[in-house]
Amino acid sequence: MTASTGIALALGAIYLLFLLWYGGRGKPLTRAEVEAFFHQIHSRAGAPPDPSLLAQLRELLSADDGREFVMHNLVRYRERACYPAGHAHAADTDPRAADRRYGRAIVWPLLRHGNLMLFVARRSGRFIEPEGGAPDWHYVAMVRYRSRRDFMRFALAIERADIVVHKWAAIANTHVFPVQPLVSLVFVRGTVAALLALAGLLLHGLVT
Repeated sequence: MTASTGIALALGAIYLLFLLWYGGRGKPLTRAEVEAFFHQIHSRAGAPPDPSLLAQLRELLSADDGREFVMHNLVRYRERACYPAGHAHAADTDPRAADRRYGRAIVWPLLRHGNLMLFVARRSGRFIEPEGGAPDWHYVAMVRYRSRRDFMRFALAIERADIVVHKWAAIANTHVFPVQPLVSLVFVRGTVAALLALAGLLLHGLVT
């Protein structure tokens, strides 16, 4: 086997491993899986879960097709961060600092479950709004989830690790809903393939 062939095989194996991790084309949740997730929610909750939120979550999971999706998040900060009494950061009243803690803490739980932050943007003005006005959102975030199954795995992981406390300390209002891209210039699979191909060309040049 030549060095170039070895490089090609190694990079091909890396790309296959990436595709396995990135996924996005799995099987829909079964009813038993949905009920198991709800059992975990009830068993871990420090207080009774909000019935309205549980109903919306059940609707989200019942519509699962096993495929990747993007969660669209509109966020408005509190005037002052609101941590539970006795929390280590209870004295810090900066909501943006609380949100930064949340953002840093979720990186590994997201990646571990094949999920990815695609886009975060700060609001920079106003334009067309519904009659009566709209909430004064501070920023928008788009998060790619490998599946609704992996969304739930992520959500339960950050609940167990007490990460989500930073989110609710920071946020006054939020509007969250799933979307399926129709047109997108975010080509994650293609970008990774192109980077590996470039690495292959560079390595080929070094060994020849």
